[in-house]
Amino acid sequence: MRRDHREPMLLIIAAMLAGTIGWSGHVLLLPAALVFPILWARAQTRSVSVLVSAGYFLAASRGLPEGVATFYSSDLWPGLLLWLCASASFVGVHAMLWTKRSGTRPFRYLVAATLMAVPPFAITGWAHPVTAAGVVFPGLGWWGLAAMTAGLMGLVTRMWPAVAIALAGLWLWSAAFWTDSKLPESWRGVDLRLGSTLGRDVSMQRHRDLIATVKAPASGNISNVVLPESAIGFWTPTVERLWVKALEDTEVSVVAGAAVVDAEGYDNVLVVLSAVGGRILYRERMPVPGSMWQPWRLWFGESGGARAHFFANPSVAIGDHQVAPLICYEQLVVWPVLQSMLHGPDLIVAVGNGWWTKGTSIVAIQRASTIAWAKLFAKPLVLSFNT
Repeated sequence: MRRDHREPMLLIIAAMLAGTIGWSGHVLLLPAALVFPILWARAQTRSVSVLVSAGYFLAASRGLPEGVATFYSSDLWPGLLLWLCASASFVGVHAMLWTKRSGTRPFRYLVAATLMAVPPFAITGWAHPVTAAGVVFPGLGWWGLAAMTAGLMGLVTRMWPAVAIALAGLWLWSAAFWTDSKLPESWRGVDLRLGSTLGRDVSMQRHRDLIATVKAPASGNISNVVLPESAIGFWTPTVERLWVKALEDTEVSVVAGAAVVDAEGYDNVLVVLSAVGGRILYRERMPVPGSMWQPWRLWFGESGGARAHFFANPSVAIGDHQVAPLICYEQLVVWPVLQSMLHGPDLIVAVGNGWWTKGTSIVAIQRASTIAWAKLFAKPLVLSFNT
């Protein structure tokens, strides 16, 4: 194989490895994604930069086809189509901004990274290398984010070996002294293994079982219990009365996922319930594109699909706490958590319903990404997932 063919092939293979390892679901491996900017910068042509970007993104999101097939109870084709469509924005942005000119390359990469961090491109902005900031610069908050951004720009310059060595050293130092994210006092996240029945089984028995699950940790010093996305199904006055009555003899507050449905569509929400009543706490800013958020329905005068409240309610109040809520897909993209951090929350509450991801690393990646952001901003973290 000629040299001019061998180098592009090695770049593409390396990009696929960076996507696979960095987004394997292990939080300490997230900095492997930092290899991508180096490979993008070393591409000698725009076409090679397209293949490098595609190799990285498709490898990082490799669980999507199987997950979508499970969600729709169909073959792999719908998932493969969504997988390829989702990669279009990432690949398109990086291809458009690629340049041979080393002098302008750092600024072009900064523009690409910024575009993939804010809507509209960020709607499918998964696998963003900046997420590794929580591992490389834990506890440094916005300064750590700025340092990681500068590091990403440095990785696309001729000084990349020195920058890579510095970042690798900080990565190893962080890994050597890594500790798990702390759980806030009086809070407990409950993981469930109810599969696809969660949110679909709306029987009284299911609600009684969930109430019993909530009351178990509430018997100690726990005053706030978090249940996963979709845990209580449809949010109705009947459901509210049932839970409020069941919690009358406790001082616990329950944060749980639900759906609010009307003639035009539905909101994926978090509600808070206690002995004094219930209310909608949070409306999801970014539901899953395609399977939940379907804006094209409006173009054809159709209803249905989840609404996206892009920049609404980034921080919500529960008692004396300000909480940054993240539901499922919001844990995979950058802008929801950064928007929430601008409001200085006391803790992060992240929930998901990942039954459809069985056999993939999607839930593990969601957890790893959220843990990284919590570590970067030194915020206590409550996680609650159904699988």
